[in-house]
Amino acid sequence: MLRKMTRQTRLKLRQAVLIGTFIPFCWLAMQIVHESGHVMAARFTGGPVAKVVLHPFALSRTDVSPNPHPGFVVWAGVTFGSLFPLLLWIFTRPFFVLMPHLFRFFAGFCSVANGVYLIGGTLMSGADPGDMIKNGASPILIIFLGILGMAGGMFLWHRQGKYFGIGPTPTEVKLQAVVASILLLVAVAVGELIWGSR
Repeated sequence: MLRKMTRQTRLKLRQAVLIGTFIPFCWLAMQIVHESGHVMAARFTGGPVAKVVLHPFALSRTDVSPNPHPGFVVWAGVTFGSLFPLLLWIFTRPFFVLMPHLFRFFAGFCSVANGVYLIGGTLMSGADPGDMIKNGASPILIIFLGILGMAGGMFLWHRQGKYFGIGPTPTEVKLQAVVASILLLVAVAVGELIWGSR
């Protein structure tokens, strides 16, 4: 009985550590991918990148000055930020057979986060959606795309809770997934702290 309780406690601890480290990793990595879209679009269109803010305790931002194609640059953030994680999951599935759910969850997280950002920013007329509107985008279109992004992310999350030890049919949380999640969070957080100190 004691051994069973110890194993139960160990599995609950794995679950807590996985969830507690992977969600913060997803948040930080989502911002990196989003800003990468802005940076690549700016460089592609000849706009010099003045500053990129990436820090564990700050909201990310990319400053382009002068910005010859602001409409293209602003849309590249949510577009690349949503599509790249999805393609990453699709193309890594055959190779990461032990942890495809982590890539799938990350793709869903990015899609939901960018969708919420589009809707919230449009309603508050701020951030990227505010710039999209200034550059001629319809608020209705932006909100529609935000809803689409959220729906796509929810679809990717559907029935994935079991891999995190939650839901009606939970599976055992793999130690490899916990270790990978911890290492990913540490790597991204330390990288951003170093980047932010420059």
